[in-house]
Amino acid sequence: MDRSNPICRRSICNWQLRTRALELGRRTLIMGVVNITPDSFSDGGFFLAPETAIGHAVQLLDEGADLLDLGAESSRPGSRAGGVPGSESTPAVSAEEEQARLLPVLEGILTARPNAVLSIDTYKAATARAALAAGAEIMNDVSGFTWDPELPAVCAESRCGVILMHTRGRPEEWRTQPQLPADALLATVRNGLAASLATATHAGIASEAIALDPGYGFGKRFNENFSLLARQQELLALGRPLLTGLSRKSFLGHALAPLYAGQPAPVDARETASIAALVAAILLGASIVRVHNVRPAIEAARIADAILAAT
Repeated sequence: MDRSNPICRRSICNWQLRTRALELGRRTLIMGVVNITPDSFSDGGFFLAPETAIGHAVQLLDEGADLLDLGAESSRPGSRAGGVPGSESTPAVSAEEEQARLLPVLEGILTARPNAVLSIDTYKAATARAALAAGAEIMNDVSGFTWDPELPAVCAESRCGVILMHTRGRPEEWRTQPQLPADALLATVRNGLAASLATATHAGIASEAIALDPGYGFGKRFNENFSLLARQQELLALGRPLLTGLSRKSFLGHALAPLYAGQPAPVDARETASIAALVAAILLGASIVRVHNVRPAIEAARIADAILAAT
């Protein structure tokens, strides 16, 4: 791939979901985030009540979100997400609690908007099975099929869409990860995503059902995220469309520290930085962007898409 050209054209393809397909690549799709948690880094506790979460989801759809990503367990740095039940690293949120938070919201959204395309942010096979039975179309696994060995089979059986994210270690380990040079980091992400793809293929998941996520902030130290973003287009060589989640991430806040008396910009002051990162991600090959604030993302994506169309 020619790295001298910073703009890399993404391919046009169909992303096969459980009951339908979405066209990717002609324009950027906007995925709105609905966190049904008390402790997510960005908006934890805001939408924990089912009626509040449903109302927020409907608002995001009305603003133009193409699909929604529902999560009921925070995977913020330092959390116990990815732990093994019954061990010293038992996850903070059990599958039963996760489903109790998630399913009423999922069902409520589909009652209000029957045609909504819903993705579920979970690594637990039991939660995935329940959500798919309730009408979810996509499973978004932040571990890339590495934390629950039963999840690939659940996805294969349902023929749902799958998002495989690269995560370096578990959340409780992220703050102590050694810094990697750009080449080593890119190789780590590329090899990890390739291994997740191989796991999916072995389970019988069709390649057309899979999108890949580089996992910004998931086990990458602050400046590592910028070096990964700068070379994101090289991940297109894996042959699957890319989804990126950059919205409000802490590395953006750290980059803005000189403007905030040397302290990282607070979460509510990262919107402009999020849009800048979103545009870069689209120009470097992302077909789907995961965002908290839908309307500005749609407008920014329109401009980025126009640039891509003109190249």
